[in-house]
Amino acid sequence: MFGLGMWEIIGIVAIIILLFGATIIPRLMRGMGQGVREFKEAVQEPEEEDSDDSEQSPELPPSDRPT
Repeated sequence: MFGLGMWEIIGIVAIIILLFGATIIPRLMRGMGQGVREFKEAVQEPEEEDSDDSEQSPELPPSDRPT
C-alpha cells in the first residue's frame, strides 16, 4: 500500500490520533461516510430520472405536433 510498511502506517495513525483526538475521528469518519453516500445517490439519480422521463412523456397527437 503506497510502499508503506506496517510500522509507518501505525505511526501515521498514532500521529493522527494525537493531532485530532479520539473523540473527533469518529465524527470525521461519519461525515465522510455521509458524503460518499450522498455522492452515490447523486450519481444514481440522473439515471433514474432519465428512465422516468422517457416512460412518462406522452406523445403528442399528429394534429398537435409542431411543424
